This record gives sequence, structure tokens and C-alpha cells, in this order.
Amino acid sequence: MKRLSRFVWPLIIFALGACTETVTRADNPRILLMGDSMMAFHGMAGKSVSHAMERRLGEPVIDRSVSGARFLYALPISGAAGMNITKQYRSGNWDWIVMNGGGNDILFGCGCGLCDRRIDRLISQDGTTGVIPGFVSKMRKTGANVVMVGYLHTPGVRSPIEGCVDEGREMDARMARLAALDRGVHFIPMSDVVPPGDRTYHAVDLIHPSPKGSDAIGSRIAELIRQTGPRRK
Repeated sequence: MKRLSRFVWPLIIFALGACTETVTRADNPRILLMGDSMMAFHGMAGKSVSHAMERRLGEPVIDRSVSGARFLYALPISGAAGMNITKQYRSGNWDWIVMNGGGNDILFGCGCGLCDRRIDRLISQDGTTGVIPGFVSKMRKTGANVVMVGYLHTPGVRSPIEGCVDEGREMDARMARLAALDRGVHFIPMSDVVPPGDRTYHAVDLIHPSPKGSDAIGSRIAELIRQTGPRRK
């Protein structure tokens, strides 16, 4: 365990060093990305999910994601700084708002055990109520398409979050139901990205994505945006 920590903690500290991007009128970007460490990891190295999207789409992606961020986060100052995913939003002429989240709420809120009530607070079984549907509805009122991104599943080997697999599948199913209610809301599952036994899509902690994993996530999101449109005229 001590040996593992020597490798894991530098990666976690590295991820926490990433900061959210500012949005200026001069930028005039059309894609906003929000979420937690799955999005933010490798940001300082230029190998995060948003960087993968930018390479494939050939346009800027404003990345407001913050490692450790949650939907259910009450502290006002750090929440406003991005630890609350709903506070990561900044006004803009967005065609696409991409987000993930909920994993930290489950992992730290209930330890991936007896999580039914917490999951219900995030999103109801039918996908119509909860913090996530409420926030998605608010984002849709801006006129943007909304993309909800599921989490990478573990490669089937022992991992600190192996106990969260069932909760992750349930969250995916509920977000898919939410997306089915509105043509402007899209859900992209990541549960099938990692081949069984393949550790290369994860960092050594087997929680966060490796650069290869971030690239795979960004590629799927970019493909949806490219196929679906629209672009501003």
C-alpha cells in the first residue's frame, strides 16, 4: 500500500493542479466542458479530454472541469470555484455543453454502499427529477445541446472503485432515460471503452483515465458533435 501511494499521490496532486479556463468575449467558443477529474486529469500536460476533443474537432473547447467536483456540494466559496459542478457554468454562445459527474457524490457520499437515496437525489429512476435533470434543463434553456458522459468502467481487475460498478451502471441507465426525453440531450456511455483486463486506459491508481483513456473519451464526444452538429452561422 505504501508503494502504491508513492505512485498514486503524485498523480492526484498533478490533477488537482489543473484550473478551470476563463471565458472571454474574444474567444467566441461554442463548446463548454464541465465535470470532475475524469475530464480534468492530464490538463496541465495537454492530454485531457478537452485537448483530445480540440485535436479532433479543430476548434477550442473551454474546459471548466475541476478534480473532486460534485453535484451535491454545499460549501459556498470552493463550490463557486468549481467544486460544485453546477457552478462551473459560464455564460457564452454555446452550441454544446458537455458534462460528467456524480461519481464523487457516490464515492465520497456513501462509499458506494447503500447509495439509493443519494442516487435518487442526483437523478430519479425515470430520469425526470433530481439535481442532474434540473441542471440539464437549465442548460437546455440556453439553447445549447447537452451531452452527459458516463464513466470509464474498471478493467475487471482489483481497483479502489470496484465496489462502485453497480452504482455506475444504475447512473448510466438513469441518464440514458433522461436523454431519451429530449432530442437536444445526449448520453454517451463509456462502460464499453476498456477491454477486460486492459489497464492501459487508466492511470496507475485504476481510478482516473490515462492519457490513452482521456483520448478515447474525447474521441467519442467529438464524434457525436461532428455527426450531430449544429454549427453557428
